[in-house]
Amino acid sequence: MSFSESKRYAIFVLSLFAFLYTTTLLRGRFQHLVTTPNPIALESEPIFEKENATLVILARNSELKGVLLSMKSLEMHFNTRFQYPYVLLNDEEFTNEFKGRVMLATNAPVQFGLIPRDHWVQPAWVDEAKAEQSRERLKAQNIIYGDSISYRNMCRFNSGYFFKHQLLQQYRYYWRIEPDVKYFCDINYDPFKFMIKNNHTYGFTIALYETPETVTTLWDSVKEFMVKYPQYIANDNAMDFLSDDGGKTYNMCHFWSNFEIADLDFWRSEAYQTFFEFLDNTGGFYYERFGDAPIHSIAAALFLPKHKLHFFRNIGYQHSIYQHCPSSYEAGSNTCSCSWWNTIDYTKASCLPRYEAMMSKELGMTASPLPWY
Repeated sequence: MSFSESKRYAIFVLSLFAFLYTTTLLRGRFQHLVTTPNPIALESEPIFEKENATLVILARNSELKGVLLSMKSLEMHFNTRFQYPYVLLNDEEFTNEFKGRVMLATNAPVQFGLIPRDHWVQPAWVDEAKAEQSRERLKAQNIIYGDSISYRNMCRFNSGYFFKHQLLQQYRYYWRIEPDVKYFCDINYDPFKFMIKNNHTYGFTIALYETPETVTTLWDSVKEFMVKYPQYIANDNAMDFLSDDGGKTYNMCHFWSNFEIADLDFWRSEAYQTFFEFLDNTGGFYYERFGDAPIHSIAAALFLPKHKLHFFRNIGYQHSIYQHCPSSYEAGSNTCSCSWWNTIDYTKASCLPRYEAMMSKELGMTASPLPWY
């Protein structure tokens, strides 16, 4: 063997060794991430007893960067300490790159799930010609996602099917995480324990107005449902959040569902599933553009007593151009990196003042437009 051949052979052997060594480390890392907590964390941080809860992310492979940004923010402010497991769902198989990079972003267990086709695609009974006319109309009106079928599929899935996925059957509570979101405050307590201790079912951080053109028949359908199924309507409900005239019309207020911490059993309940099926049968997800935010919000507001709703004041959060940033009083001992003056809470775009007025009335208090510091 010549010197040059020996050199090439040596380089090949060293490269092969480096590849096998790296692969072994990564495999060990992946196994470690899924099955065991970080031993360093065990030595330096307190051990928390977790609730039966998970962090849920719906994402495409193309949204990997946004998923990693969201996870980095949540891990830094909360989950490095509490180690709640992640469940990631996709209507297509996740790539190996996606799985590997996500698993390297956390020490918590991670599961990846494929959404059943019949839970995602437009149902065969939908009149496609009518649905296409709706998409063209909303596109002409410059409504965001007005002509998108995939967005409608997502809204329908989040409204009626995500909680049916096999990976979520073992859990009671969930925290919904979207790609490209930010958390601004250290969360030094367990929101799931808080929900359980205080008998809350649904928690939110931002409340907005829906785009009226996307839900033109929604409230008429809701009123029909209330007449047909009065047994599901809670006596001490939050109708005042949804309507300014006792239920005759819908004021378009909803809890922005890209952040929600909630009890999965509520969506699994007879009341909610009957409600979803009733609305789904109208075709509103495709003949208009029903969103999961108003569907979730209307159900929570009507089927639950008001005290089961909760506004997470001390969790700073941003999605798209909207953010909730706690005041110094609301943040308490939690350190936040946002400016309260940028919060949407008391602007014209927010429904939070309506929510607070309703809850203040419940407590016999006079609502203030601004929180105390």
